[in-house]
Amino acid sequence: MTQHAYLDIHPEVAAALAAGQPVVALESTIISHGMPYPQNVETALQVEAEVRAHGAVPATIAIINGRLKAGLSRADIEVLGKNGREVVKVSRRDIPFIVAAGQTGATTVASTMIVAAMAGIRVFATGGIGGVHRGAQQSFDISADLQELAQTPLAVVCAGAKSILDLGLTLEYLETHGVPVIGYQTTTLPAFFSRDSAFKVDYRLDSPAAIAAVMKAKWELQLQGGMVVANPIPAQYALSSASIDAAIEQALGEASAQGIGGKESTPFLLARVCELTGGNSLAANIQLVLNNARLAAAIAGDYCRLHG
Repeated sequence: MTQHAYLDIHPEVAAALAAGQPVVALESTIISHGMPYPQNVETALQVEAEVRAHGAVPATIAIINGRLKAGLSRADIEVLGKNGREVVKVSRRDIPFIVAAGQTGATTVASTMIVAAMAGIRVFATGGIGGVHRGAQQSFDISADLQELAQTPLAVVCAGAKSILDLGLTLEYLETHGVPVIGYQTTTLPAFFSRDSAFKVDYRLDSPAAIAAVMKAKWELQLQGGMVVANPIPAQYALSSASIDAAIEQALGEASAQGIGGKESTPFLLARVCELTGGNSLAANIQLVLNNARLAAAIAGDYCRLHG
């Protein structure tokens, strides 16, 4: 593992990586832009605890005062949570600017993958990946997450793509770039708050060990890029497609009317959907992230055993 000049690996994370023990990367945009304080900090700490409870070391990723961080202190998480949307949302294009200016930034799926790969982490748990936005035929609004999946070697455990997106076009983009979409115990793509959708995944795998075996084969074959592990929200927390779709349609209309687009669109839409569902979507969001953390820890453990 090469130490990068701009990267600080938390001592606990560094020790686990050096010993060949499982580590799970976690993103920080969910802290700053995903939910209000103090619930964001409580959730971040709960997700880290869930990773630990299932046998892996959590490595929450962010940029703190110009330093790339693989693993955060409690104080770092508090800073991100309290400052909320004042914290810069950082994707691939933004990293050098935030680093050069010595600023603090919260990492998206794409930038979390970059920093995690630098640190030598291979498994990442998040809520939902970004994707192709509805209306992208005109706007060309496509998340950088998809291109990152095409080139950076991480298994990204998620509840599918965020349901505010065009799921069919997102799958088409991933197929074009050779990114496999694995359904964990499902043949259909989960739609974030809902357990399924009208779209099929590429492969169904029913155990963490089977997913770890594919990771090992892919990267030993020197096939570029990562993979999506789509893990449906637990049934007891799932929301009906009809209620979510109605809230999304209203939120999309409001975003368009207010001229909200680009990287500001996802936080706006998720917050508005939360309001329109009476907070049900926020509760579901927390549960699906915890569920992904559990599966990611199991996959990371099996992947390490294969390398042992």
